[in-house]
Amino acid sequence: MKSESENMKENIQSQNTKERSTGSSQSKILTIPNLLSFFRLCLIPVFMWLYCVERNYLWTGIILIISGLTDTVDGIIARKFNMISDLGKVLDPIADKVTQAAMLFCLLTRFPLMIAPLALMVVKEFFMGVTGLLVIQKTGKVFGADWHGKVNTWLLYAMMIIHVFWYNIPDVVSKVLIGICVVMMLISLVLYGRHNLKALRETGTVK
Repeated sequence: MKSESENMKENIQSQNTKERSTGSSQSKILTIPNLLSFFRLCLIPVFMWLYCVERNYLWTGIILIISGLTDTVDGIIARKFNMISDLGKVLDPIADKVTQAAMLFCLLTRFPLMIAPLALMVVKEFFMGVTGLLVIQKTGKVFGADWHGKVNTWLLYAMMIIHVFWYNIPDVVSKVLIGICVVMMLISLVLYGRHNLKALRETGTVK
């Protein structure tokens, strides 16, 4: 039988081991998810050149699909193999948003209404960036994407891919798809805003 003091020592050692393990995983840089996020950033000039210069919509759509799939894969790998890192929590959404903004800008050359989701994205990301930095500064925590953020991402990818492949998409279908994305972006903005403002209230930053 182990004494109470021995049990306490083992518990403390076990806790310290877990904390070191968690800390190391949070500070990792060269992980597969992070490399996939960087790969997505490298794909941006490729599909912009294909769409705006070469006007090769087939390969533009293929590259965009590959980008969307890597976004899903890196999240699965990060969770399953404990490769979640603070860098990944920042790099992954940056890769997503820059990819989406770049593709919306390309589509804007053919579909003027793309200005609506593009402008809303700029407003949303500015607001989320400012409040997110305040949360990190006050709490030291980097929050990952919530369900509505992921839904918003996939809706945007789906809408953009459809517009890329469906060259002669009917105007009414285009407007409906763009409208759905705008509504989801507004919902995501409100929910993320409430989340970040709540975190700031708990630290006393916002009253």
